[in-house]
Amino acid sequence: MEAVIFFIFAATALVGALGVVLAKNPVHSALFLIITLVSVAIFFVLRDAPLLAAVQVIVYAGAIVVLFLFVIMLLGVDRSETLSDPLPFQRPIAILLGVFVVVEIVLLAGRTWSTGARSVRGEIGSTENNVETVARSLFTDFLWPFEITAGLLVIAVVGGVVLARRSGQRPGVSNAGKAELEQEETTS
Repeated sequence: MEAVIFFIFAATALVGALGVVLAKNPVHSALFLIITLVSVAIFFVLRDAPLLAAVQVIVYAGAIVVLFLFVIMLLGVDRSETLSDPLPFQRPIAILLGVFVVVEIVLLAGRTWSTGARSVRGEIGSTENNVETVARSLFTDFLWPFEITAGLLVIAVVGGVVLARRSGQRPGVSNAGKAELEQEETTS
C-alpha cells in the first residue's frame, strides 16, 4: 500500500512541478507549486517524519506560497511580457553560475559529511522525541536567528504593503502618464 501511495504522489509531484514551469499565468504556477509541496509533505509522512510534513504544509505551502501570491499581485499580472532582454549580459552570467553550481554539487556529493556521518552536535532523539529535540534546540541554541528571521519577514511584508500603498498608481504608469490619465478621465 505504501508503494501505491508513493507512486500516486510522485506522479502528482511531477505534474505539479511541470505545471509550475509550463503555466503561462503566474497565479496558476503558484497553485501548481502548492500541489507539489503537499505531495512532498506526503513523502515525509511515508518516511515517518510528521513534523517535517507539518512544516512543509504550514511554512512552504502556506506562508511562502502566500508570499509569492502577494508579490505576484503586487507586481501585477495583467501586463504583457516583453521578450527583449534588458540586460544582455544576464543570460551568459546565469548559465555560468548554473554550471558552477552543478560542478559544486558533483564535487561535494562524495564528501563524508553529506553521506550520513554523525553530527558534531550529537544524535537527535537519544532520550526524547524529535519534536522536543528540535524545539529545545530552536528555542535555546538558535533563539536569536529565529527571532531575527521572524522580524525580517514582518519588516518585508510591511515594506511591501507600504510601497504598494504609497505608489497609488496603476502598474506600468509613470507620474507623467498618471497626469495624462487623470486629464483623460476628467474630459470624458
